[in-house]
Amino acid sequence: MGLGFGLLSAQLRPGEPDWTRAYDETVRLAVEAERLGFGSVWTTEHHFVDDGYMPSLLVVSAALAQATSRIGIGTGVVLAPMHHPLRLAEDAATVQLLSHGRLILGLGLGWSETEYAGMGADPRRRGAAMDEILEILPQAWTGEPFTHAGRVHDLPTLGVRPRPSVKIPVVVGGGAEPAIRRAARLADGIFANAPADRFLEQVRWVLDECEHIGRDPATLRFIHYSVLLPGTSREDALRRHRDALWAMQWKYSDMEASATRPLPPPAPPAFAREDVELVKGRATYAGTPEALVEALLDLRRRAGVPVEFVARSYLPALELGVQLEVMAQLAEGVAPHV
Repeated sequence: MGLGFGLLSAQLRPGEPDWTRAYDETVRLAVEAERLGFGSVWTTEHHFVDDGYMPSLLVVSAALAQATSRIGIGTGVVLAPMHHPLRLAEDAATVQLLSHGRLILGLGLGWSETEYAGMGADPRRRGAAMDEILEILPQAWTGEPFTHAGRVHDLPTLGVRPRPSVKIPVVVGGGAEPAIRRAARLADGIFANAPADRFLEQVRWVLDECEHIGRDPATLRFIHYSVLLPGTSREDALRRHRDALWAMQWKYSDMEASATRPLPPPAPPAFAREDVELVKGRATYAGTPEALVEALLDLRRRAGVPVEFVARSYLPALELGVQLEVMAQLAEGVAPHV
């Protein structure tokens, strides 16, 4: 697949009046990612966030499909239990046709009770809903009439059209053991962002589940996404991107509160020294391009499976020029070597 780039979210910067710039920039970054040779570009979903965190991944994916011609288009991830499975099947098939087979459909559960309430879905049944969605989608994509009777979804006999021209790969995001094992049973791979030791544990869960059900793990994709920050050293990379990293991390903690807040979205509070470890707590690699390559190759070697990598190096608070510079550094110094 080649190194991927994302996760594009079309969020406003503090003080912006509307989202036109954010969506224009999303398309431009996808076009630039293709020009630079990235293998895929990824979007990410949340709902009701005051800065407009992207809610409609397949709509945006259709736009990216029309603006590009080669790059893979991944959703990282659609919060599947909040969507009707037949509508999801139709939209994904449409994007697959518009993109000529470039869609990678990433699905996840989500965690926000505010989002579930707003979308009219029950968070207590989200695991069961995901199981059913992963069973429904392949049947829907045959184009032939089928029916489904489950705990969450009870569907009449219907044929879902259009039918995709090729198989749509479905990967499951998440970090908990049930989500990872679900991916091994019902999907085409995992989409994970855990730090190295935790990710290796997730790989072991996949391999164990495959052995249990008699599935060849070579039929699965192992996609790991992490924040990759290039610089002259680790310290330089973290210093240059510190405020943008903090803004991204803070917004996650602020999401549910922001759902009822009037516009415009506020700036994050000032970065405090005691927050450093919080900012660094995700799967984050910072340093020279050579150091980033070494870290990723070491993770692949330790995992013992053909891990594919996505650089979660889109930081919404970065100005476009800085973001393009980061992309160019990754494309030149990291992508060819992983």
